[in-house]
Parts: sequence; C-alpha cells; structure tokens
Amino acid sequence: MASFNSNEWRAICDKFTNAQNLTEIESRNDKENDPFRSKYKARELLREIYCSLKNFEAGEGEEEGGGESGDQRPTEQPVDGQREDLFGQGFSGDSPAGLRAARLGAVEYYLGVNHVDTEELSAGQEHLMNCMKLLERCRVSSPNVSLFIQVRNQLGILWAGRDETETAQGFLETAESIYQRYMKEDGSPPTDMTEYFAAEENLLTHQERIKRFELAYTHTMYYLAQVYKNLGQTERAATYCHTTLQRQLQLNQFTPMEWALNAATLSQYYITKGRYMEGRHCLSAATVISDLAGEVPSEAAAQENETESERREHLRQKRAEIARCWIKYCLNLLQDAKKQLEDNIGELDTDRQEELKRARRREEEEEEKGRKSALLFGSEDTFDSIASIEEKVMCLFPLDFTEARSVFLVGQNHVTQAKDYFQMDGYVTDHIEILQDHSALFRSLAFFEEDLERRCKMHKRRVDMLEPICNDLNAQYYLMIRRQLMFELAETYNEMMDLKLALANRQADTQSLDNHTIKKFNHLCSASAKYFQMFLDSLCSPEGKFPERLEEEVLRPALVARFRVARLHSRLISTSPTVQLDNLNKSLENYKYVVQYCEANPEAGAAVETELELSKEMVGLLPLKINRLNARMDSNN
Repeated sequence: MASFNSNEWRAICDKFTNAQNLTEIESRNDKENDPFRSKYKARELLREIYCSLKNFEAGEGEEEGGGESGDQRPTEQPVDGQREDLFGQGFSGDSPAGLRAARLGAVEYYLGVNHVDTEELSAGQEHLMNCMKLLERCRVSSPNVSLFIQVRNQLGILWAGRDETETAQGFLETAESIYQRYMKEDGSPPTDMTEYFAAEENLLTHQERIKRFELAYTHTMYYLAQVYKNLGQTERAATYCHTTLQRQLQLNQFTPMEWALNAATLSQYYITKGRYMEGRHCLSAATVISDLAGEVPSEAAAQENETESERREHLRQKRAEIARCWIKYCLNLLQDAKKQLEDNIGELDTDRQEELKRARRREEEEEEKGRKSALLFGSEDTFDSIASIEEKVMCLFPLDFTEARSVFLVGQNHVTQAKDYFQMDGYVTDHIEILQDHSALFRSLAFFEEDLERRCKMHKRRVDMLEPICNDLNAQYYLMIRRQLMFELAETYNEMMDLKLALANRQADTQSLDNHTIKKFNHLCSASAKYFQMFLDSLCSPEGKFPERLEEEVLRPALVARFRVARLHSRLISTSPTVQLDNLNKSLENYKYVVQYCEANPEAGAAVETELELSKEMVGLLPLKINRLNARMDSNN
C-alpha cells in the first residue's frame, strides 16, 4: 500500500477537500438557473477519488477477503440488519481491508447524498446501498461506526420522503441500536468520515470527534421522531423530539428561533396529555432560547434594509407563534382545573375544592420528584433563566380565584403579544382565533369568581371583544367563523342573563322584580335568542329555506340552538297576555322541531339526549299553559 504522506494520497485528500468545499460552501452561491452546478462538480471529484482508491489500494482486499474480488463494485442490495451481529463478524475496522472498505463506502455515501441533493433519488439510493454492502464486510468498530450510522440516517430520510415510513423506521432503529451498543461496549471517540481523507496533521481532536458523532446520533433521534409521528405513535415521537432538543442544546448545534418553535410545539403535546410541568418547561425554554436570536429590528431599520425587513418579519412572527402556544397552555390549565372543581350543574364544588387543597402539598412533592426525573433543557448559561420564567406561572391546577387570576394574566399578556403581530388587517383568521382564546380565558376565570356582578362583567368583556367582529365579518368568505362567533355570543348573553336573574333573586323574589331589572333581563334574553337565530338562519339556503336534513358537523349545534331559542322565548317577562302568548307559541314551535326532527332521524337523538328529553316534556306541558292563558284572555274580554 502507498504511504499516507505520498503525493498520490495527498492528491486524493485535496480532491476530497475540494468536493466538500463545493458541496457545503460554493453551492450556496449557485445561480437559480443552474442550482446544482457546484454539486455536479463535486460529484466528478468524488468519482475520480473512487477510481483512484481502486488503483491506490489495489490488491489489498484479496489479502484478507477470502478470495472475494475487491475490484468489483457490489451489486447485491442488502436488507438492513440481514447480518445478525454487526459487531462480531467481518474485517476489523482498523485492518487494511476494513479501512479500504470504509473509504470506498464513504465515497459511495457522499455520492449517494450528492445524488439525493440533486433530486436523483434512485441513483442516490443505489450509492447508499453500495455503501451498506461494503460495510457488510466489516464489523462495527471505532474507525467505521460513524459511517454505519450516517448511511442508515440517509436511507431513513430517503424512504421517509417516499412515504415508506416503515422501511425508514427499520434503517433508523438499526442506526439507534448501533450507537447504543457501541457506546456501551466501546465508547471511545470514533473516526469521523472526513478523516478517511485527511493527512495525519489534519486529524480531528477527540473532542471534535465526539461532537460530530453525537450530532449524527442526534439526527437519528430527530428522524425517528418524525417517523413515529407519521406512524401515529405520538408519545414515542414526543419523547424522541424532547431528547433531540435536549441534545441540540448540549452540543450547541441549533438555530435559536427554529429550536424555540419546536420546543413550543412540543409543549402542545404535553398539554393535551395533562402534563403541564413538561409543557411549561418547554415553553419557558422556548422563550429563553428565542431571545438568543436577538432584538427585533425597528420599523425604521426594516424600511431602509431588505435583510433587516425580512429579519423583523421572521422574529415577530415566530415569537407571536410561541406566544400563542403560551395562551393555549394557560387556557387548557384553567379549563382542566374547572373540570376538576365543577359540580353537576357547572358551579364550583366547594367540598371538592377543599379536598384538592388538602392534596396540594402531596402534589407539590410529586412535582419536585417529576422535575428531577424529567429531561430538563438548558446549559449553565440558560438553566437559571428558564427556571425564572417557570416560577412566574404555575403548573398545578389553580384551586381558587387568586391562583386562577395569576394564570389568566400570563395568558392575557401573551394575547397582547400575539395580537400585535396577527392583526385583523392581513391575518383575519389568526386574529379571531386569538380573540376567541382571550374570550375563553375570561370564561374560565369567571368560573372561579364568587361575586356574581364581577362575573357578569367578565362575560361582558367577552361580548365587547367578539360582537363587533361578528357583525363586521363578510358572511360569504368567513361563514364558519361567523357561526362560531354567533353561537359563542348567544351562549355568553345566556350566561349573563342567568347571572342577572340570580342576582335579582338574592335581593327579592321573582314576583317583585323592578322594571330596570326586568328590562335588563329581557334585553339579555332577546340578545341570546337573536344570535342563536342568526346561527340557524346561516344554515338556510339562499332562498331562505331551512335544510330538511342537517349535516353532521352542525347537527348538535343546530338542535341545541333550537332548544335554547325555545327556552329563551318562554323566559321573557311581559305583563301583556298577548305578548306572553306569542312568546309561548314560538317556544312550543321550537321544542316541537327538536322532537319531530329526532323522530324523523332517530340517530340524531344520541347527539342531544338531554335536550330531547326536556323538549318532549315541554311539548306536553306548554299547550296546557297556552290554553290557560287563552282562557284567561277570553274571560277578560
């Protein structure tokens, strides 16, 4: 074999360095009409290296190859993992034959990646599988373990891109098991693939070798997270995503805003599983790491410089998206706490509240244990900053108004931040979704408020933020959003009406309500009925005809709206018998609709069991009440 410091070997090393430079640096400057110019040049250099290696190390494969021809390119395509023990069979990685196979395999690897990058996937796959076949002759060891893992990473990406998720899974899980076994049985800093073509004075330090090897395994974790997500294994995907993010921080290999957004997105998974400690940790880390991206350029700077303009837009958008994740955290925490505390009529169960408060100390101890066992983000530079943000918002269920308000205020601060970017002009849907979340925050907080007057004012805030939007939206372009807003406004006015009546009943019985209270009650009652009716009218055809059969997505809302309209008309207070009679007839008409629709469509009954039962009862009772009122009116006449 030729000497490592020979001119021929240095020529190969120089070609490899040039190929790497073309691929990683020069290609960034390629023109749009010739986007792969540099990569095609790199490909030619890699092919020359492959031919040179054949000539340079000719005959070496026969020495230890058991008669197998070393000059033939492998054609058989191995199935990953076909050899049971990758660590116990084959050439030693540092033997001449092992090093030769690794070098040829590395060139095949880089040719494979090159073809994939230039969108020639079949050719890329062929080169990557050639690399796999060459490695089949060797056992996993320090000189080749990085190549063993990285070729499987690339094949995993390639097959995942073809939606062959299970094939990708096989390659990536093998890469994972190779890393884990190597670290258990050896663990020494492995040779990096670039070192196959480096002069001795240019070899990497142990520290750099470790960093590159760990980064390759981090990529394995990242790709597996995507694979498990696509296979519907959400919990496993979340675990791998969390590990990836943690490793990226440890290796200092991340783009701050991209990392922050991934962490914030992961928080939403934890929230849906009720794991608020992990969700809060992800969001706190996202906030801290996003700050590493720097300050948002001023509007004046953005107007003068296109680069600054793009940077301003990017930072504002990503930070607004992280703010929206914080809103969801606060909202879900309040809503889940409400479910824990409410009785069977939706009011605060004080006995349950006291029971949960007594259990709080135990929960706090469990939280601390959980924190110690959790995968925490951060380094010496960021850990304290992350912990500082975590201290500002609780992750246990709030059990009283003071605790609920502290969560609400955090959510409301992020509403302000999110709305600053997602404005009505340009982001209609996003802006309205943020307003709906803000409204839901008020609704959740109102549950904890014992003062009925203050609770009513919270619901009034909801009306004030949603009503102008609902009335101004174009019904043609934003029909679904308008329906959501109509229904929410109807329910909000209904809650306010119930609260006003409860307040009046505390002061006097219903027979002695003063005119002001009656007027206010009727206004709220009519407003609720109006928005329910607007919702129902939105279901009508252009000719104004209500559908004979309701679509599944509007079945329950439509029948509930009919039921509520019926109930509201029966509750309107009037001294005029004629008005009373008109209200009762409207009420009966809507109750009858619910009953008759469910009789004609029996499957609909399951969607509105409670409302249907009450409607049937009222269809039996209201005619008696109407008849009595008619009789009284006749006798008076």
